[in-house]
Amino acid sequence: MENMLFWLICFTLGWTIIDGSEMEQDFMWHLRKIPRLVSERTFHLTSPTFEADAKMVLKRACGIECQKELPAPSLLELEDSLSYETVFENGTRTLTRVKVQGLVLEPTQNSTTKGAPVRRKRQVYGTDSRFSISDKRFLTNFPFNTAVKLSTGCSGILISPNHVLTAAHCVHDGKDYIKGSKKLRVGLLKMRNKGGGKKRRGSKKSRREANGGDQTEGSRVNLKERAKAGRRRKESTRGQTVAEGRPSFQWTRVKHTHIPKGWATGGRGDAALDYDYALLELKRAHKKKYMELGISPTIKKLPGGMIHFSGFDHDRADQLVYRFCSVSDESNDLLYQYCDAESGSTGSGIYLRLKEPDKRNWKRKIIAVYSGHQWVDVHGVQKDYNVAVRITPLKFAQICLWIHGAEANCTYG
Repeated sequence: MENMLFWLICFTLGWTIIDGSEMEQDFMWHLRKIPRLVSERTFHLTSPTFEADAKMVLKRACGIECQKELPAPSLLELEDSLSYETVFENGTRTLTRVKVQGLVLEPTQNSTTKGAPVRRKRQVYGTDSRFSISDKRFLTNFPFNTAVKLSTGCSGILISPNHVLTAAHCVHDGKDYIKGSKKLRVGLLKMRNKGGGKKRRGSKKSRREANGGDQTEGSRVNLKERAKAGRRRKESTRGQTVAEGRPSFQWTRVKHTHIPKGWATGGRGDAALDYDYALLELKRAHKKKYMELGISPTIKKLPGGMIHFSGFDHDRADQLVYRFCSVSDESNDLLYQYCDAESGSTGSGIYLRLKEPDKRNWKRKIIAVYSGHQWVDVHGVQKDYNVAVRITPLKFAQICLWIHGAEANCTYG
């Protein structure tokens, strides 16, 4: 099974020819001029209550046709939505207003893939095509090692030595921060030692000597009781499949969280699905290889029209689950697809593997954040999709500002 998965992943991630008509030169990362976001002014806000309930599905989401009918937002509207809240570890909160520089407003380029099938309300469509990653060769290596788990039950992805990209609704419901997000933690994958615990230092003899030499009758009885308990635990796990070197998590506290004002409306309007993304800064830097951001290409520029992402689906406890699927539809800010996914995988980074310009090597980049299962209006009818928020040039610029601060200078992406 693992060998089959290895070749399947290699094949799908490196897909270069589709139906014999699209060659590899079509599937490149095309550098785009990125506008610049500049912090204008920061205000102190009242501390949040952290009392909201986690909410994965919006009451009302503007669908594909709905988005096509909306007028293009003005520069002032964009600047308002791209302004952002920052909540700090001590519970304090600020709002930063931004200005956009060097933006060229482009006409809407929404496209529709005709003939997308109508689906019933579920997140796994038909045959479950997800793969649980259990082999250490995959778990501890790029790109799977970039996936992280949030203490609020979502997933995320490492995008710098200190930062994790995730969905905004994993920490905020649009009005307030959700319960548990005040002491938010991020779990990074690590492998347990054989036997499931830490190795003790020193031999049995040296431990006996450290405890006073010869064992007393009481200590011998205590050892017998522990041996019996160990046998009972072994018997209780008999019949269960326990993978040697099973993954666990190294938990790290979050220093502060950034959320765009387009999502964190504070009750002054509906949260916009287009802005369902957030950036978490970790208290401690990690040493894992992370994944860079890329600008989301159109469906026609996706190899095979396929996307990939890995997360921690709730129905497969603490297992890293990988999937790939084709994109059914798109708007300027969203990708609509039917990737098999359950709750817990929301916040995962969706990525592609494309060729770098003027180079022979291929590179994976994050092009969207998985937002989860949503009902959207399509021709006046409610239709369900699994939705992802695209990394547009403006969102790229905003995340760049969050990572690098006032020194941010992401000219191309």
